[in-house]
Amino acid sequence: MDQEERIALFLDYENLAIGARDHLGGMTFDLRPVTDALAERGRVVVRRAYADWSYFDEDRRLLTRSHVELIDIPQKMGASRKNAADIKMVVDALELAFERAYISTFVLCTGDSDFTPLVHKLRELNKRVIGVGVERTTSALLPPACDEFLFYDRLEGVEIPAAPAARKKPAPVPETVIDTPARDPESLATLVAQTVSGLQHSASGTVTASTLKRTLLRKDPTFSEADYGFRAFGELLRHLAGRNVIELGDGQAKGDPEVSLPEHGDREAAFILLKAAVTDAGPVALSGLKNRVRKVAPDFSEKKLGYRSFLQFAKAAATAGAIDLAWSPEADDYLLTSIQE
Repeated sequence: MDQEERIALFLDYENLAIGARDHLGGMTFDLRPVTDALAERGRVVVRRAYADWSYFDEDRRLLTRSHVELIDIPQKMGASRKNAADIKMVVDALELAFERAYISTFVLCTGDSDFTPLVHKLRELNKRVIGVGVERTTSALLPPACDEFLFYDRLEGVEIPAAPAARKKPAPVPETVIDTPARDPESLATLVAQTVSGLQHSASGTVTASTLKRTLLRKDPTFSEADYGFRAFGELLRHLAGRNVIELGDGQAKGDPEVSLPEHGDREAAFILLKAAVTDAGPVALSGLKNRVRKVAPDFSEKKLGYRSFLQFAKAAATAGAIDLAWSPEADDYLLTSIQE
């Protein structure tokens, strides 16, 4: 049976065009990087763009060549025109959701938070929703509502013009614009390890790379391995496996390996580190022990090992026989003691 995703693409064109012009060096919005990204996710069967096309004459010709159906909203007043385009796009999307059951994914190209209720409704109807928007004009409310959100600025093929030598002071970023978290290797290792650990505890069976990627997108719809410098998700996983953050094994499907946390390696070394922190010190309270461990290993983090808390890590060490862990009513804390070998 054909499992290919059928995609309906809706463009709030005025939002995209003005966002690209004002915040991406005056560039004209180019649809090609969007369609290339969607080609990796499924087959686009509907393409519609909404605007007063008298304002976008050249863009209209380019979109027509890309087989986009242009929905004209000819209004004289700016706010009324924008509202009319938004309402028409919402009505058309819901109509397709009810009448075209084979359409499994809706792509909404906009950064406008007004479309958040539409996203919620489409997801209620068991549709996958992908958002696309210019980063600096995307409301912070929209990306978390989607299954996946692609920032147009980061798509492969988007070439932002170089800024001129003399330029005006940039306008302040509106408070509604999304605040993108820092993308560093350490946060990546922590995120992946925690996610794999959670899936191993909650999911039945093994954790595959595809399941892991879907879960990462549910946690952060803006997640992209490209932000960390990797060309593909498989390359990211191989990098983390090389650092002993995860282990990869053969999966049932080619190109979809099984992902697990190492049974030994870093976790075993961390247990030894914890044991050393309590050796010959008598019972040691859990509170403050993490700081003692970090004095020896400043980069220690239980989250990198897949544990949600330092207590969970200590319990795992006790289960492995590295230390003894017991609750003390007198100390109102857990006490750790070294196990004599």
